[in-house]
Amino acid sequence: FAEELNVLFQRFAKIFIGCLAAVTSGMMYALYLSAYHERKFWFSNRQELEREITFQGDSAIYYSYYKDMLKAPSFERGVYELTHNNKTVSLKTINAVQQMSLYPELIASVLYQATGSNEIIEPVYFYIGIVFGLQGIYVTALFVTSWLMSGTWLAGMLTVAWFIINRVDTTRIEYSIPLRENWALPYFACQVAALTGYLKSNLNTYGERFCYLLMSASTYTFMMMWEYSHYLLFLQAISLFLLDIFSLEQSDKVYEVYKIYIFSLFLGYLLQFENPALLVSPLLSLVAALMLAKCLQLNVKKGSFVAKIIKVINFYLVCTLTITLNIIMKMFVPHKENGHMLKFLEVKFGLNMTKNFTMNWLLCQESLQAPSQDFFLRLTQSSLLPFYILVLIICLLSMLQVIFRRINGKSLKETVTLEDGRIGERPEIIYHVIHTILLGSLAMVIEGLKYIWIPYVCMLAAFGVCSPELWMTLFKWLRLRTVHPILLVSYYFFFPRLMTELMELQEFYDPDTVELMTWIKRQAPVAAVFAGSPQLMGAIKLCTGWMVTSLPLYNDDDLLKRNENIYQIYSKRSAEDIYKILTSYKANYLIVEDAICNEVGTMRGCRVKDLLDIANGHMVCEEGDKLTYSKYGRFCHEVKINYSPYVNYFTRVYWNRSYFVYKINTVISFQS
Repeated sequence: FAEELNVLFQRFAKIFIGCLAAVTSGMMYALYLSAYHERKFWFSNRQELEREITFQGDSAIYYSYYKDMLKAPSFERGVYELTHNNKTVSLKTINAVQQMSLYPELIASVLYQATGSNEIIEPVYFYIGIVFGLQGIYVTALFVTSWLMSGTWLAGMLTVAWFIINRVDTTRIEYSIPLRENWALPYFACQVAALTGYLKSNLNTYGERFCYLLMSASTYTFMMMWEYSHYLLFLQAISLFLLDIFSLEQSDKVYEVYKIYIFSLFLGYLLQFENPALLVSPLLSLVAALMLAKCLQLNVKKGSFVAKIIKVINFYLVCTLTITLNIIMKMFVPHKENGHMLKFLEVKFGLNMTKNFTMNWLLCQESLQAPSQDFFLRLTQSSLLPFYILVLIICLLSMLQVIFRRINGKSLKETVTLEDGRIGERPEIIYHVIHTILLGSLAMVIEGLKYIWIPYVCMLAAFGVCSPELWMTLFKWLRLRTVHPILLVSYYFFFPRLMTELMELQEFYDPDTVELMTWIKRQAPVAAVFAGSPQLMGAIKLCTGWMVTSLPLYNDDDLLKRNENIYQIYSKRSAEDIYKILTSYKANYLIVEDAICNEVGTMRGCRVKDLLDIANGHMVCEEGDKLTYSKYGRFCHEVKINYSPYVNYFTRVYWNRSYFVYKINTVISFQS
């Protein structure tokens, strides 16, 4: 009895220390982000306007709606104004909650007022505090996932260490706090942790039930937070489908996960204002196809030759049904086709050529290009990439070994012990290997997807390094009898560098933008409409509340067309053409940015003015293209000189080193 009590105590102590380490890691990371953000922007020493300017591009739009919710007389009124919003973009009424996935802002505003935080903390600190807290949950979930896979919480510590060391490639939280992915990915990490536990073969009933409930809640929340979440869940569903093919024992559990997908999709459809994108998503088509194909396997004896043939037929059937169902759904469900996304992929993979400004502008974005050599160099220097490749190779070879055993009709052990060295038989390991390979394949094409892939690379590599079972598998192949798990103490190596970053004095100083926003708030009429680059328009919406002609959002065809038209102020077009474009959107003021007009830093062919010249035929893009000579100079240069006909259409009312503001004349005089 004393021996059993001692074993229980050791097990409890191990779990307690592991949980304490997981929670502490998450809290320390959240505090680190808060301290780093303060040192980078000197946030506490700045005025409200200067703080808001630190939110750039689409981040400014998201935070501006959080402010609007706090200003609303009631929550119901605030939601109504956002769902029937006609005060942001001129001549356009939008459902901002649906179009921009503003559920995080709705939740944050409710929590801020319901908890009485308005008497304790400023709104901006509450907002960024929630996001930093979610990042703490993010790394805690990764910690737990690696712990569940390896059996030791040291793997979780190593996961967190690698995540922080490689944070340039694991997260964008340091640059754009309100991004949807920063709100959503922590919930996905919780879902993956719950799924990992759920797939384990030796899980008891209570643990299985807890994992299932956590997985259900986190899947639905993830889907509500990010408009692209169903694409990531689609990749996860493919991973589970392939797992089902390799691991017959987990088939029932996999189909329970499919039910969670269906429930989340339909509940999300109803609560996201009947969002048709969820009904025509590939996730729903795949899950429906898998459910239909399951009927073929019901009465077939497992392990028989017929069952193997059925597996092959099943794979083909699922692929065919998925495509067919998706086509049928798109035929019968009214939806806005993301035509620009399909065109982008065609051009990205060389299937088509285009001179379209929007497509070429997207292709020039660093996050949408293939990874650079620096990316692989950083991962190699931190030792993450070499260990990930090693762990991946061992797991893949072990999986292939299991598959060949199955093909040859050899039965698998019901319980796999450490000495067996068969890590490829564990369903949760198979899932994670397939999942990281799928994510990595996409990240090799579009670098921006590395922020989804690398956190799970950290987790899988840390699991492998700290897992005795993985090394036992390797050493059994090498015919060695003993194994000593390898542990890395990366914290001590990189800890001084992290502390140095916190001690460095940085300063975010943008007086020209502060002066511009101050002038707009003091001098511009309340009903004025401003035109300019989408990024600047986002800042104007946040800092002043004035209406704008465009927004830095790329999921709406109409907004993309507006952005392209407004960008014509940097092209070689006549004053009359620009005037007609601006007045068609009821713009009263035009803002020309010197940084775009005189842009020289980026690669030639990717500058805004170059892309406009290519689209307008004023620059040769490929051999055989016809060059159209423009008799007009570049508008953003010519309008500064103040001569006719430019002064007839535009009157300069404000300028500083970075910005030139012109009032768009309503009465035009052509007197020279």
